[in-house]
Amino acid sequence: MAEHFDALLVLSFGGPDRPEDVMPFLENVTRGRGVTRERLLEVAENYARLGGVSPINEQTRALIAALRAELDEHGVKLPIYWGNRNWHPFLEETIRRMSADGVRRALVFVTSAYGSYSACRQYLEDLDKAKATVGGETPGFERLPHYCLLPGFIEPLIERVSDAFAQIPEERRATMRLLFTAHSIPIAMSETSNYLGQLTDVARLVARGVRHPEYRLVFQSRSGPPHQPWLEPDVRDALREEARAGVKDLVVAPIGFISDHMEVKFDLDTQARELAASLGLHMVRAATVGTHPKFVSMIRELIEARLSGACEACPWPCTETCCPMPLHAGGPVTR
Repeated sequence: MAEHFDALLVLSFGGPDRPEDVMPFLENVTRGRGVTRERLLEVAENYARLGGVSPINEQTRALIAALRAELDEHGVKLPIYWGNRNWHPFLEETIRRMSADGVRRALVFVTSAYGSYSACRQYLEDLDKAKATVGGETPGFERLPHYCLLPGFIEPLIERVSDAFAQIPEERRATMRLLFTAHSIPIAMSETSNYLGQLTDVARLVARGVRHPEYRLVFQSRSGPPHQPWLEPDVRDALREEARAGVKDLVVAPIGFISDHMEVKFDLDTQARELAASLGLHMVRAATVGTHPKFVSMIRELIEARLSGACEACPWPCTETCCPMPLHAGGPVTR
């Protein structure tokens, strides 16, 4: 049976658009987590090295524009709204606008491909909190399913990694290494979700797609206290290990992110690249899926499937019990 939805909400993390936004943004992200001001100033300095602007908002605008064109081309008449968890446009602002526009029921596309508390459940909790803050008659929301294992995500990743391979001299590709990266999370958080399993499957599928068996899944952007165990190895430790093993060329592919935002631009393009150069490693960073046409088409197909009631096309629905918050687990600090 066809379902009625009258809007699409693109739900993202958000990021500062100006240098003066950085500290207020970081305070929003870390509120209630006991993060010291000294730590926030350290992270703010990372933003300063990139001009005090996170790429994530511009990336989200580009995705929305591509999706708007895709929906129009296929006759899907849904207005698209955009709300962020941690910066303008805040979810509260967006929900107020949706309510004023008469939206009653909306699909939600989350710009996080994987399942974990910080990558899934926390987005939905923030959506509920925003609805409660706005109060009154607010739209109902339903998240589109996890999409990390769908061809529309995997195939663009394969193309991005293949493009990166092309930057390694052909005679050296047989001995190069492939590192897949994703945001590290506390092990306790990993144990309450399928985050690690999903990443492992995506890495395997992409490596098979590019016919390169020499790969590793590594992690980046850890932000928790030193005594708390997080997923490892860190990408920089992996770079040191590869250098000691005599590797000369490697491709780093951030499969854990859909766009080139702060963790990609600073943690990989700045920190990891500087370390690789100091170790004598030739490092090529693969692009994220971004606005790849297959990825945008996949989002449209998920929307169409839900509008038509074809739930069999949505194998990983977001349920009320998935990705619960573990005890004593902090989340990512920056985006």
